[in-house]
Amino acid sequence: MSEELEEAPQEKKKTEKSEKKKKKEEGVFSLYKIEDDKVARLRPTCERCGPGYFMADHGNRYTCGHCGFTRYKPVESNK
Repeated sequence: MSEELEEAPQEKKKTEKSEKKKKKEEGVFSLYKIEDDKVARLRPTCERCGPGYFMADHGNRYTCGHCGFTRYKPVESNK
């Protein structure tokens, strides 16, 4: 039992991490559009909360994140 067990130093495996996708910066830039010298709002504001609270676009409806008010978009009929 006087044998010495020599262990080879284990190399640390470098795990390759997949590259993360960069998030698209939205912020204020997605809420306004600048045309000539005028600023146009792209989303409606909440009727209950007033100006400053934009409504989120959910496909068939707009929803306020502050108070929860929901306004449905008009249905387009194809005739």
